[in-house]
Amino acid sequence: SLETPDVHQHNHQRTLIMQRREHYRYHQVWRKPFYGTSNEREEYRKELREQLKRQIEEKCAAIKLQLANKIKEAETLREADRLDLASEREQRIQHSKAMAVYRDENKRLMEQSWRDRALTRSQEALNERELLRLNPINWSGTLK
Repeated sequence: SLETPDVHQHNHQRTLIMQRREHYRYHQVWRKPFYGTSNEREEYRKELREQLKRQIEEKCAAIKLQLANKIKEAETLREADRLDLASEREQRIQHSKAMAVYRDENKRLMEQSWRDRALTRSQEALNERELLRLNPINWSGTLK
């Protein structure tokens, strides 16, 4: 309410002029490719081609980067798998060595037990023969 009508009118006219200029500038971009001279049309087409080339290059770069990431991930997974397989193979080898030692020890213990048993039987047989020699069952010789 502090503005005078003339100042208000002037400000309103300025805003309208600026809006028209902006509208004209915005729509001039569309006018060139359709209604401009052949040089302007060719310049517009050249810009379009360059933009398309840039977009294609950006997309190719993005695809290459994505592919490189996938390759790196695959190599990482392959290396992890190789390490896991090597570890598993090493564990199997260690387990089979431990089982072979266990088996050999059991075999040694069983053979020792068999030898001890055979020795004990032969000792018992010798003791019984000696006892029979010293104290025969038929000492009077009547059963002959």
